[in-house]
Amino acid sequence: MLFGWFAKAKPFARFIRSERGNVLPLFALAIIPVFGLVGVAVDYSRAGTMRSEIQAALDATALMMSKESKGLTPDQIATKANTYFTAILNRPDAPTITLTPTFTTVQAGSYTLKIDASASIDTTFARILGQDKIAIGSSSEVSWGVKRLDLVMALDNTGSMSSNNKMTELKKAAKSLLDTLFKAAGKKDDIKVAVVPFTTDVNIGMSYVNATWLDWSDWDSKNGSCDKYKKNLWQGRSPPSDKSTCEDYSGTWTSSSHSNWSGCVWDRQQDYDTDDTTPSSTATKFQPHETSYCPPATLMPLSDITTNWVSSDLTASNPTSALGKKINSMTPNGNTNVTIGAAWGWHALTSSDPLTEASAPAADLDKVLILLTDGDNTQNRFSSNQSSIDARTKKVCDNIKATNVIKIYTVRVIDGNASLLQNCASRMDMYYDVQNSSQLNTVFTTIAQNLANLRISK
Repeated sequence: MLFGWFAKAKPFARFIRSERGNVLPLFALAIIPVFGLVGVAVDYSRAGTMRSEIQAALDATALMMSKESKGLTPDQIATKANTYFTAILNRPDAPTITLTPTFTTVQAGSYTLKIDASASIDTTFARILGQDKIAIGSSSEVSWGVKRLDLVMALDNTGSMSSNNKMTELKKAAKSLLDTLFKAAGKKDDIKVAVVPFTTDVNIGMSYVNATWLDWSDWDSKNGSCDKYKKNLWQGRSPPSDKSTCEDYSGTWTSSSHSNWSGCVWDRQQDYDTDDTTPSSTATKFQPHETSYCPPATLMPLSDITTNWVSSDLTASNPTSALGKKINSMTPNGNTNVTIGAAWGWHALTSSDPLTEASAPAADLDKVLILLTDGDNTQNRFSSNQSSIDARTKKVCDNIKATNVIKIYTVRVIDGNASLLQNCASRMDMYYDVQNSSQLNTVFTTIAQNLANLRISK
């Protein structure tokens, strides 16, 4: 019918009756491949879009599988990979996709997971040219390797950490980092982790009460009782509260038992407050200090992550592992002294006193300090002047980096001296400026993946 209409139309009638050539048959033959090529382009565009979505899901699957593929059988890897991939792609119209994962131990502590995906989509227009299907292929390869790692988390426990949900989010982020490293650890002592909560002081705990590197002279002079003194000279006031005043009034000072010590120490004498000199003399030793700003959580020296962390503590409200309990025990209190947090992080990463658990430097070992704070420096042993305390922080950071052994990550949470912390980090990309406490988990996850050398390699 349509052809008859064209024939009746005068221009088309002349075109059809033309005897100068077979124009219409040639035109009809030419239009078929034109429509076919347009159709093929549409089909290949659909295939390209599907391939992009498959690639994105494949990359995400490979990254997720890298955390748990070590130790699984090939069948278990395949099953988990398909489960993750299907959940991520989430396309009801997706074709049947075959995944082929290959896990390889490149060398001790170094691994590769390659996942190949193959599928085909049914064509719509390309069928005109005899092509029923278009094959889609994609591949993702994740490589990771864990050097042995000594890691210290020096974490601000000051009072301001109670605001904006910062402490709650910090605990979640720290646990997530521990879990990532736990799953990446090859064997015992491959990864050791320490936690150093800090305020103006660091609470080293009562286990060090008899350590030879403590100098008790200041503490003994300020903690005790004055039993005998001339009341007429004191004019009816309360008994003298320190040795010097007691002796001024002809009293007898009795120092308190060291068992009454809270466990806190403050900055060493300058310039030992900003270095890692082994304590041996009065000037280099650490002084116990009584203060209401003492962080309730004691430091935890380097310890093996495989024996001191369990994955169930990631979401547990009452952790069972030593590291889980330590993170949960952190409580906001007191003022900020970033210098002492950095200094004790440094002490934890060397094997001389005061902390001796660190591994000896080696080519296959990374030593890393994560230094986190949410505020400006406000108080140390010597001053309440921010610029003076900042100068001490800068000096300890510079001294740590000068060793060329320890890498420093710094994290600023909402407040704090951004320039100081940025310059303290080993590299610009190792400084994180967190504007919302909920971002802490993402930051710590990124750091954990960097520490585990996790990456999409192909």
